[in-house]
Amino acid sequence: MNLADTLSADLGATLNPFAAFQLLTGVETLSLRVQRHCDNALALARHLEKHPKVSWVLYPGLESHPSHERAKKLLRPNTFGGVLSFGVKGDATVGSLVVDKLKLASHLANVGDAKTLVIHPATTTHQQLTAGEQIASGVTPDLIRVSVGIEDIRDIIADFDHALNLAIPKL
Repeated sequence: MNLADTLSADLGATLNPFAAFQLLTGVETLSLRVQRHCDNALALARHLEKHPKVSWVLYPGLESHPSHERAKKLLRPNTFGGVLSFGVKGDATVGSLVVDKLKLASHLANVGDAKTLVIHPATTTHQQLTAGEQIASGVTPDLIRVSVGIEDIRDIIADFDHALNLAIPKL
């Protein structure tokens, strides 16, 4: 057995040079991307909180969040995370339709991507549960979960406004 095989067996596989370069570049810019996620999530949450077709918004950066004061103590200033939830004024059909009408945001169950991801849990990840089980797990029919990306916040807000106006034309 040669030295390379011995080291590989003992230490595991190594990255190729380009993959190592990409990994280091990603680590070096991580703080910038995380701050952009947080800034965008707070801006979107504030916008949705005032939207007439949204019944509630849950994001620890909002003063209306029940754990806002605790989040301010425990988290870095202005870094409340990149994920928020909100409820549309309507049922599961309306919530699902809002997600379907989004163009910029991708309909995925992941979180933490550079692009904005959105999901309607009642008709996707939790659809196998009964209505009672969904409610017990915190999934209401109107709930939409958003992992806010690093796109220009004006584009994100415009996408949500457009989808909400198409899915809920009149109140």
